[in-house]
Amino acid sequence: MYTPFVYGKLVQGKNFTNRENELARLKQNFISGINTILISPRRWGKSSLVKRAGDEVLGTTKSVRIVHLDMFNIRTEEDFYKYLSENLLRAVSGKLEDWVQNSKKFLKKLMPRITFSPEELQEVSFVLNWTDVVKQPDEILDLAENIANDKGIKIVICIDEFQNLSYFEKPLDFQKKLRSHWQNHSNVSYCLYGSKRNMLMEVFASPSMPFYKFGDLMFLQKISSEYWKKFIQERFNSTGKKIRKKQAEKIALLVENHPYYVQQLAQLCWLRTDKEVDDEIIEETLNSLALQLSLLFQNMTENLSTSQVNFLRALLDGVKMFSSIETLRNYSLGTSANISRIKGALINKEIIDENTPGKIELLDPVYRYWLKEYYFNYQ
Repeated sequence: MYTPFVYGKLVQGKNFTNRENELARLKQNFISGINTILISPRRWGKSSLVKRAGDEVLGTTKSVRIVHLDMFNIRTEEDFYKYLSENLLRAVSGKLEDWVQNSKKFLKKLMPRITFSPEELQEVSFVLNWTDVVKQPDEILDLAENIANDKGIKIVICIDEFQNLSYFEKPLDFQKKLRSHWQNHSNVSYCLYGSKRNMLMEVFASPSMPFYKFGDLMFLQKISSEYWKKFIQERFNSTGKKIRKKQAEKIALLVENHPYYVQQLAQLCWLRTDKEVDDEIIEETLNSLALQLSLLFQNMTENLSTSQVNFLRALLDGVKMFSSIETLRNYSLGTSANISRIKGALINKEIIDENTPGKIELLDPVYRYWLKEYYFNYQ
């Protein structure tokens, strides 16, 4: 069945909304060979933005190749080298013969073993001898630059879930190794991003880390309700159903303009609507969504300490001065020294964020709703 809203996967085409400024900046970085670090909380549309930027660059120039890597399942250096080589060669090889020729030409010392299905290049299997790779990782780490120089092109390597390198056996040594090679590449640039905001901040924003000041640091912001209400109206109208600006804006505001939840709530409202959306449909749908996620939220909350739960209640109550004697006493938060530990734990669990000192917010707006309505039973 056709549905006008998309969430939980890459958003493309008409489902992609706004991000004009970020899109223009990212495209310019790709074309200019500027490294980019893209940071935001999860489900804010980073992957969709990077894919859109790459597609638009490919549509305007033949001198650039875009390589997309997802490190979600990559937990070792060996896997990383294999995955990088395989996807890089696929991006610059039009035919199977090109794949084989490029492998032999640019990986002379490693001699990868290649198996393939005669029908599809996509089914090529790429195997490296790990013993050889350990001895000669330079050939892989400079593979993109060597290919770009040879073919007279520019290559942009986009790596999602980049923070997963922290799972490697010696993550700091590996980061140093990457930086020592990548900083010398003139025809290859990198776009690094992921869903673990706190871990990425540690990698890219800490002066003691190898990737500090590696490139253009972009902090992705939420899409404003002004764009959302226009987008939601257009998507409803495209299916013959109606929603007024006021109700479209309400959908966005109820989930705090969170990109994933705006699309999901709008989709669920669309499914409940015969002809035109009203406030009652929106409110019932939000409540239904919270109940649908109730088991997940309950498990999240049960894994928190009592002081962490009390901190969340204080946050929902609008408390600003968490270290005040009154707040510590009213919410049983212990001593003022305990507040930083509580905040740190909740940030690491990706439950809250503190973009600026003193400005703390819950990252999941539906979890906020669930806490108020079902856990703390606000009246």
